[in-house]
Amino acid sequence: MMENNTQLKEMIRSMVIDVLQGQKQETASLQRIKQAPEGQVEPGIFDTVDEAIQAAKVAQERFEDCTLATREKVIADIRAAMRPRVQELAQKTVEETGMGRVADKVLKLNLTLDKTPGVEDLVTECETGDNGMTLYELSAYGVIGAITPSTNPAETLICNTIGMLAAGNAVFFSVHPGAKHLSRLLVSELNQIIAKSIGIENLIVTLREPSIESAQEMMLHPDVSLLVVTGGPGVVKQALQSGKKVIGAGAGNPPAFVDETADIKKAAQDIVLGASLDNNILCIAEKSVVAMRQIEPQLVQEMVKAGCVLIENQQDIQCLVDLTVLPNGTPNKKFVGKNASVILDAAHIPYNGDPRLIIMRTPKDHPFAVIEMLMPILPVVTVDSFDEGLDVCLMLEAGLHHTATMHSLNMERLNRMARKMKTSIFVKNGPSYAGLGFSGEGTTTFTIATPTGESTTSARCFARRRRCCLTTGFNIR
Repeated sequence: MMENNTQLKEMIRSMVIDVLQGQKQETASLQRIKQAPEGQVEPGIFDTVDEAIQAAKVAQERFEDCTLATREKVIADIRAAMRPRVQELAQKTVEETGMGRVADKVLKLNLTLDKTPGVEDLVTECETGDNGMTLYELSAYGVIGAITPSTNPAETLICNTIGMLAAGNAVFFSVHPGAKHLSRLLVSELNQIIAKSIGIENLIVTLREPSIESAQEMMLHPDVSLLVVTGGPGVVKQALQSGKKVIGAGAGNPPAFVDETADIKKAAQDIVLGASLDNNILCIAEKSVVAMRQIEPQLVQEMVKAGCVLIENQQDIQCLVDLTVLPNGTPNKKFVGKNASVILDAAHIPYNGDPRLIIMRTPKDHPFAVIEMLMPILPVVTVDSFDEGLDVCLMLEAGLHHTATMHSLNMERLNRMARKMKTSIFVKNGPSYAGLGFSGEGTTTFTIATPTGESTTSARCFARRRRCCLTTGFNIR
């Protein structure tokens, strides 16, 4: 009997220990859940817009109290940590979006890491005189709501992260659903880099499942102080109706004008390089060529030598139109960003090798000339004079004021076209991507805010300009 009592006591003791251990595990689990915002599984990834923005707001309040040296450190750590990941990110982007070329995305990502400006872009202005001193300095907005495209998802996200953090902000990224897996991975990894670097989590956030509805909710959220929209005209227009400060990067249809004074061989090579980069999905890429009649045959010949396929049969050209342009006059997304070989195969047009571009001669009102195709298809329009060519370029660019290029040795013409086009980017005697700082001077950006006027954005665009006056000094002149 005593033996049975002993066994019973031991059994009860064992059960009590199990219960207590289970309670400890449950308590620890509850503490972990409480420490991380509800719904968050990966760093910076949330299930609702409000949860994400509230977490970013808390993070930004901590970040705003940090020194400029802290901002410089986190940006340097992002550059260093992302550099070994460039090839993988490029591969994942092509796999998910089905657009562009891996090698070209590697170039764009390296450009982003190398030439996106940081804290050094926040320049202080000062005025002094008999009545004291006035400073103009750039300070954080708070939480920025940023919309990113599927065409350049990783580049835009990294570029915006560097510039917006440099200005002291946190960011809610409303990413394109067509690149959600890559974008979510990138936000999560950037959060880990930032947390390891400076100990602050959720400085950049996004949703597990992005949608149009969540983007609209973000635009109207009271704790979002600035909207930065990199996308089509529709989403920019919607952002402008939010009542908030908006930086909007809209559409472009950049023409390339070549006159009779140009270095024709170089012009052809530059145009092919610019227009074919990542299969023409860059908004700054040449979308049409306007050529003076006396040099057009040589220009086309040199473009073929540089890697183009020339389509001369009108039936083949019409077949390409029927294939790539929908009845409503918009590009067929099935072929946006695809290799030229994919488009030619679908049209049953023979070719050799791996052509970079498909070119053809067209009138100025041809669908390929007036529609921003975002494909490696480049029409060549012939004109008889500089004045006619300038008028055609203005018509094709359609007042978007985005990008234009010109190849000429006539300085008066170069200057006149630059003044008339009024584009955010104007490239003279080079490939279009020189305007992004690739094989050209200057910093880079993947948010070119033409509709709202900021042009090539950088950290200073993501900061408020504030004025501070001292009336009792400081003047030593």
